[in-house]
Amino acid sequence: MTPKHEKQEFVTVLVRDPRIQKEDSWHSYINYEIFIHTNSMCFTRKTSCVRRRFREFVWLRQRLQSNAVLIQLPELPSKTPFFNMNNPQHVDHRRQGLQEFLEKILQNALLLSDSRLHLFLQTQLSPEDIEACVSGQTKYSVADAILKFASLHRRFPIEDGERKKGKIDADSDSESSSLGLGHSSDDSISHGCKASPASEES
Repeated sequence: MTPKHEKQEFVTVLVRDPRIQKEDSWHSYINYEIFIHTNSMCFTRKTSCVRRRFREFVWLRQRLQSNAVLIQLPELPSKTPFFNMNNPQHVDHRRQGLQEFLEKILQNALLLSDSRLHLFLQTQLSPEDIEACVSGQTKYSVADAILKFASLHRRFPIEDGERKKGKIDADSDSESSSLGLGHSSDDSISHGCKASPASEES
């Protein structure tokens, strides 16, 4: 009989804080903060935060589907030519759709076993570097990538006990280029996620 006090596993995912980023002088895009909080043994880190853009969600769905052909994956919000990144309603509708997509994905045990999903949610590696990592073409493992990314971007008091011991992460950012973790996603530039970020919707 299951004890009443046995801790049940949970995974909380939030897609929030859409921000407009300049790609070049002519093009812009929106990326979204993905916040994960969990006690699941499936996850290397119990709290994490990254930023991803829509086309990376499209890539993730395609890769998950190719590795789980018998599963009907949830749909992403439709990509429409009428989408206006300066329209808060359009942006929030897409944000809600992305969150619902991840919520459904994270309920499936088979999909949770895919390392691409974990690297997508808990590192800022680009899709190309995620593929290289899961295929064993990198010097670092999936867990290494997640833990090293977390050590450079700690923002959460839940997992920041080291600070109380006098460990300060201020010098960590200067080491990011020497970790050998491949290239960050193009929407990861200066995207340190914060516990309570201010939305920059326009």
